[in-house]
Order: sequence, then C-alpha cells, then structure tokens
Amino acid sequence: MTLDRAVETYLRHVAIERGLSQHTLSAYRRDLTVFADWLATAPVTESDGADRAGGASVLQDLARLARADVSGFVTHLATRAEGALAPRSIARMLSSVRSFTAFAAGEGWLPLDPGTAVRPPKAPMRLPKAISVEDMERLLGAVSADADDPVQLRDRALLELLYATGARISEAVGLSVDDVTTLSDAAADASGPGPGADGLAVVKVTGKGNKQRIVPLGSFARAAIDAYLVRARPVFAARGSSTPALFLGARGARLSRQSAWLVIQAAAAAADLEAHVSPHTFRHSFATHLLEGGADVRVVQELLGHASVATTQIYTMVTADMLRDVYQTAHPRARR
Repeated sequence: MTLDRAVETYLRHVAIERGLSQHTLSAYRRDLTVFADWLATAPVTESDGADRAGGASVLQDLARLARADVSGFVTHLATRAEGALAPRSIARMLSSVRSFTAFAAGEGWLPLDPGTAVRPPKAPMRLPKAISVEDMERLLGAVSADADDPVQLRDRALLELLYATGARISEAVGLSVDDVTTLSDAAADASGPGPGADGLAVVKVTGKGNKQRIVPLGSFARAAIDAYLVRARPVFAARGSSTPALFLGARGARLSRQSAWLVIQAAAAAADLEAHVSPHTFRHSFATHLLEGGADVRVVQELLGHASVATTQIYTMVTADMLRDVYQTAHPRARR
C-alpha cells in the first residue's frame, strides 16, 4: 500500500463513515499533503532501532512509516526555515497525521501505529477573548431591528442568534428554517409526542460530528428571527431556487461563512468597537456572560456542544480573572 493510496482511502472513510464536513476534509487533505511532501525529502531515519531507508521510500511502501518519521515531521514544523508554525498549528497538523496512522494501523497496513506516542509541543494557554455586555449591546444595536431593509433584518437576526446560542459561524449558516422551533416540538421530534405545554423557542444546532444539541432562544433573538422570516427572507428566497436554509444571501442561496463574517465586521465597525470582533467573539462572549451570570459550567458545556467539560472550563478562568480585578480595584484593603 502506497502512502498516496492510503491517504485517499482514509479521506473517503472519514467522509462517509464519520460524516465530516467538507471544510474538515479539506483541512485533513491539506495537512496530510504537507506530511507526504516532507516525507518525500526527509532524511534517512531509523525505524525504532531497525535501520531502513526513509524519505521517499515511505511513499512507495506505507509499512515503512515509523515513529521517527512522525516525530521528525513535528520537529520540522517547529524549526523549518520558511517559518516555524505555532504550537497550536503543529498540534492540529499532528492530529491529522495521528488520525491517519491510527486508521492505517487498524486496517493492517502498518504493523504498529507510529503516531500514538508522538506528542505535540505544549501550547501556551490563551484565554478566549470576550467583549463586555455593554459592548455586545452596542454591536447588536448597530444593526436596526425595525428597518424595512431585508439585509438589515437578516443581519440583525444572524447577530442575535449568534449571541443567544453561542453557535459557531458554520453552525449558524448551516441552519434550516425548521431548526427554529419550540421546546415541545423539539422533544416530539426526538422521542415522540411531547407535552406541548412548553412553548420556549429553541434552535436545533448541528455541531461537529453531526451531533445535535438544543439551545434556547431568548426573546430578542426570537423577535429578530421572526421579523426576518416574515419581512426579509421571502425577498431573498424569490431571487433563487428553493432552499430550506434559514439565512439567505442576496441571490437567494444559503448565506456563506465569508458573508456572515463580513456582516459581523460591518456591525463592529458601525458600533465603533475598539476590540477586534470575530465570529468566535460571539461564542466566547456567550459563554463568559452566562458564567458571570451564575450558570453552571456543565450547562454551558451542553449549550456550546463541547465533548469535554475541560474545554469549557477555560471560560471559568476568564471570570475568575474578572473577579480578581474587581476585588483588587474595589476593596479598600485588597492592595497596599
């Protein structure tokens, strides 16, 4: 089995069996192409104590791939002459390689998994950047909710939904109209007829790995979405072919991630915010503001769709820093 054939088989596997998005598949392909290109010119290495030819020979015989190749690739990324990658970028690329080698070993193409013992460089902890509640209100207020302009109505609905749900930008633009529903309807979809008494507005968000989660919609977000659905979406829909997408672009097709990013940048500029605002700023602010308001970290984990609470706990550090700063500023005996 050659490396090139193995990579193509692996990519088909993750596309079909794991249902990964096209964006994730492209990232895997890009990372593995970099790995293969490096192997083609890599110096001769030793295969866990056994002499063997390295580099280009691996491309012809995947079974010759060794742990030294994977660890050497990590070292190359951290020291390459054209510019060393940051630890987080190296970790992402190594994750792609390790996922591939685990698959290859499972298929019997490798006697052992050469990636399992290779660890990425430790990345410095970087706290997520959130903006204050006041700045978020300014940003949302920069797009009128009462305008007759369909673009304004759509943009306000999109921004309100991002802040109300903490959804990733890819999750938001991937929503369909039917994903905005009520709690009783969502329960009925999941497990048969529900009680029908709870009319809380919710959105069914499809996250990584096609995992769905139910996230409540606040009154502001629901009002903005209702206004968009009634007064703006039909205008966009008339310009294109029929699509179930919730957010539509000017030509009636599903709004792209790039267009949604531009909506956020325009709103931030209109609000004259000094802080840099990205799509993830809404997600970080959503989590931080919930925790500052007393939400349990496990609840925030579910709302964000994190597989592990450890990922969510980084936000508790943000609120702890805020509490420390407020205490040191406000308490008369907190500082000398």
